[in-house]
Amino acid sequence: MSTADIETPLETSRSRRLKAETEGQHNSLDESIMAQNPFASRERYGRFVNVQHEFHRTIDPLYSSPRLGQLLPDLASRRRFGLIGQDLSDLGVAPIVVRDEAEFSHADAGIDLPTALGWLYVAEGSNLGAAFLLKAAGKLGLSESFGARHLAAAPEGRAAHWKAFTAALDAVNLSGPEEERAVAGARAAFSRVQELVSRLLHPAAGK
Repeated sequence: MSTADIETPLETSRSRRLKAETEGQHNSLDESIMAQNPFASRERYGRFVNVQHEFHRTIDPLYSSPRLGQLLPDLASRRRFGLIGQDLSDLGVAPIVVRDEAEFSHADAGIDLPTALGWLYVAEGSNLGAAFLLKAAGKLGLSESFGARHLAAAPEGRAAHWKAFTAALDAVNLSGPEEERAVAGARAAFSRVQELVSRLLHPAAGK
């Protein structure tokens, strides 16, 4: 190891920076979700799945983006919107659409890549920690093949699936301003889920 190696600090990877920049939002979101007891009953869980459905409806165009697919090679196979729709059908729950400005154009040219990377970081990260959620859903008689399909682990395992995503994410070349847009995208994604939790999972939702 040279003197230069010692004096030059290692750069933080993009995925680690996104985690650090959104940790407060992430923790607050987790707490607000669990405070609503989403696994207390199938009715409560159905509301939780509707939160997932609306979030993934918003970002679904990203998974079919050719431009993003070039940067994240297995992106299309990570799409969960269809599985969430099947889960709602299993539960006999109708999807609820909550439209706002956080909508991505279906035209690939209309997608801002750095912002999209931030949103995808949040979406893919949610699957990494879904093992606990799947276990809780199992107590309601649900499983990877009925009602909790979207919580299932990838064939290679959650950790390996996440590692492959972050490796591709970290390899994308972005400028300084683009890095900031990626962080802003991740923050916007967490804010979107928080809003959906307030509107769809809260006990007063739908009344």
